[in-house]
Amino acid sequence: MKKIAPLLTLALLITFNVASQKNTNKPNIIIFMADDMGYQDTGFTGSKDILTPNLDKIAETGVIFEQGYANHPFCAPSRAALLSGRYPYRFGFETNPAYDPANPLMGISPDEKLFPERLQEVGYTTGAIGKWHLGASDKHHPNNRGFDYFYGFLGGGHDYFQIDLTKRVWEAYLQGLVRNKKPASFDGYLTTALSKDAAKFVNDNKDNPFFLYVSYNAPHMPLQAPKADIERYSHIKDRKRRIYAAMVDVMDRGIGEVINALKENEIYENTLIFFLSDNGGPISSAKQPTKGNGSSNKPFRGGKGNFYDGGVHVPFIASWPAKIPAGTYNYPVNSLDISRTIVEVAGANALTSNKMEGVDLIPFVLNKQKDAPHNAIFWRSGSNFSVLDSNGMKHVKDKDSKNSELFNLSNDKSESSNIIESNSERAEELLSKWKEWNKDNIPSNMAGYKGYHKLRDQFYKNAIPKGAKKAKTKE
Repeated sequence: MKKIAPLLTLALLITFNVASQKNTNKPNIIIFMADDMGYQDTGFTGSKDILTPNLDKIAETGVIFEQGYANHPFCAPSRAALLSGRYPYRFGFETNPAYDPANPLMGISPDEKLFPERLQEVGYTTGAIGKWHLGASDKHHPNNRGFDYFYGFLGGGHDYFQIDLTKRVWEAYLQGLVRNKKPASFDGYLTTALSKDAAKFVNDNKDNPFFLYVSYNAPHMPLQAPKADIERYSHIKDRKRRIYAAMVDVMDRGIGEVINALKENEIYENTLIFFLSDNGGPISSAKQPTKGNGSSNKPFRGGKGNFYDGGVHVPFIASWPAKIPAGTYNYPVNSLDISRTIVEVAGANALTSNKMEGVDLIPFVLNKQKDAPHNAIFWRSGSNFSVLDSNGMKHVKDKDSKNSELFNLSNDKSESSNIIESNSERAEELLSKWKEWNKDNIPSNMAGYKGYHKLRDQFYKNAIPKGAKKAKTKE
């Protein structure tokens, strides 16, 4: 065997150490996403009856985004925006896809490059745990969309205690879970199982930079929680609120378990963590008295499905102890900024393939950039829309309103005073901005899950003509 020259050996050692140090210095990254969580249902946003000590600690040592927004008022489009880093209307993702593993078109377009793929390109190990809701076919599977590891369910929700394969599939709330394309199950309470798997992912990948997307379905309905946890909130008289509180509490404890794994492995300081909800909590109405899940979106108007702030203004925090000082940030930001920030700090390319939108928030929270991150933030759903500028002026046409409205959020957080008549020029200015932004969007390219099920049922009903004999099968 030939000996390596001393100088060459030294050069190789220096190269190895520099590469190793560079790899070590890359932050680990985690997104915790709640599902249908009300704005005021954490301690750091004002809750007095639900305990969230782990989230409160993250908020206390990190940055609270006082005007943090989801990019859609309900589940799947909001998640499509987060993972693509682009407004979902750019690629026609404007509704919740139906659960249909046989349909390769029912989900996020394969032409969209999800940001975990960008992280893989620069050496990150990527994992997704929990709710997917971006398509159930193999083409849409997380393992084919930038995630090295997946444990969870592909539809929009799941029962928290059981799997029952004897029941009708429909939206798959009782179907088995999936681990890397293989059937999987869970023991006990689903939220706890997801948290334990997330902590295990941290332990298994502690030696190299990783990205972990912990996508809880809590506190999305069905309202289910362990009996002992519900009893801890026996002081809450409203039954829905009592169970909902227990669901949030269990999720918070699970987040604490993941944080503990980071600390035990001495990687917490260099881990960038985001927490947000995919949208606001659903609320009851005269038309839908059973719709609410017990959440509170105070002090905002509306809830899930609305473009009022109750539907899109969500709990939104970031923590990176080694980099970001504690504090609050007051300009409007949205979930596109989360994915753009992650790609930038990871050293990946945000501009290849479909260019990511949003901004890198780090210079803003470090006060290196003092202007507003966005001139305006936009939303769309069918003929309804909303646009919010950096000064707090918001022009909205919501599904629950017959006409367009204008609000000044800087002094009217509850959107109770429509000032459009006295500020028609400002309203028109905002509408012009929205129209210009909307030029780059395309029509929704999927049927909603309810309409899709109706069409599919009708198809099967008509598949066998009247009078036709069913084919006989051999025993």
